[in-house]
Amino acid sequence: MPRTALFPGSFDPVTNGHLDLVRQAARLADRLVLAIGTHPGKAPLFDVEERRAMIEETCGALARASGCDFACITFGDLVVAAAQREGATLIIRGLRSATDFDYEIEMAGMNATMAPAVQTVFLPASPIVRPISATLVRQIASMGGDVSPFVPPPVAVRLKAKFAGKSGR
Repeated sequence: MPRTALFPGSFDPVTNGHLDLVRQAARLADRLVLAIGTHPGKAPLFDVEERRAMIEETCGALARASGCDFACITFGDLVVAAAQREGATLIIRGLRSATDFDYEIEMAGMNATMAPAVQTVFLPASPIVRPISATLVRQIASMGGDVSPFVPPPVAVRLKAKFAGKSGR
């Protein structure tokens, strides 16, 4: 039976940290589903279709190159509900620090109670990408900084275009 893993996140924008986790997750699953979380109370920098395009261009190509089937979906409900709809038995969560672990272990416990057949798998971020967060990337880009060390090249181009003429310089 093929193993499906769901990797949820906002992906606003896709970072090199996300690519690191996709590389790792593609070795664990036959099918990897990146799930873009949508929340009516949040105002993302990139809309869902822009995020989907970035994911396809960067993460999709990477997963497929590893021999893993790939899909990208959106969800606005519980992660475990999205996992169950996709037939996923694994939820992929990245850990950059002990703070991430404290939050994620609580979430994993709640998810395990709601969906016992879905296992959360924690993947440690590689040292080179540990400091990268989408929040910091957005902040640097909004102030005219160079985000190319932190995001794939197509994402850097999109960020530059998004903030063209808006920096405080």
